[in-house]
Amino acid sequence: MTRIMIVDDQKSICNAVRHAVESSGFEFCSAQNGHEAIRMFESQKPDVLILDVLLPQMNGFEICKKLRDNGSDTPIIFLTAKGDIVDKSTGFNAGADDYMVKPFSLVELMLRIDAILRRSRKDASNKNSASTITAGAMEIRLDSYEVLVDGRKVLLTAKEFEFLAFMAAHPGKVFTREQLLKQIWDEEFEGYANSVTVLVRKIREKIEKDPSKPTHLQTVWRVGYKFVSD
Repeated sequence: MTRIMIVDDQKSICNAVRHAVESSGFEFCSAQNGHEAIRMFESQKPDVLILDVLLPQMNGFEICKKLRDNGSDTPIIFLTAKGDIVDKSTGFNAGADDYMVKPFSLVELMLRIDAILRRSRKDASNKNSASTITAGAMEIRLDSYEVLVDGRKVLLTAKEFEFLAFMAAHPGKVFTREQLLKQIWDEEFEGYANSVTVLVRKIREKIEKDPSKPTHLQTVWRVGYKFVSD
């Protein structure tokens, strides 16, 4: 069964999210600090992780980075009272998939969880008809959410993979940052176009031989980005 985990030191928030999650038919688990969060994540293996930023022992950004460094691609939603663009960029830079600001709507949270779960399911009918997209020395395996560069597996988060696969499925087409926000996050984050810039930089660091001179994920000056196959 699908399991949702939240890390927040406010019991009232944990209880509210528990009710919403269990009412939707999902399993629920929670932790109140950074060290407990890491231990529980490893034992419970949640399908979606909701992380507060301001936590005892280890903040949410540190937890997220640690999980990504350990090889986890579990979707992560930041849930925090800190809502300025600097914190959002830091969150996406650490490997987050989505971001919500307190006070938040439980209905909206569940909608975002549902959207993330839909994107995470390996349903071939919702993907490109081909199971693999090849671009030079890179292979994007849609069925297994794997990317290989020169035969070496590259670890991407779910959001990074979805972004790369979407761009690779439309080679040569230029997308604005706003279009990409809508496509990848299912939202119109007015003022948060920098989140796309952060995501692109992270992907380039993983797939490009020289991230400062990308050959695949290219910037179209003053417009957005395009994917070049060769």
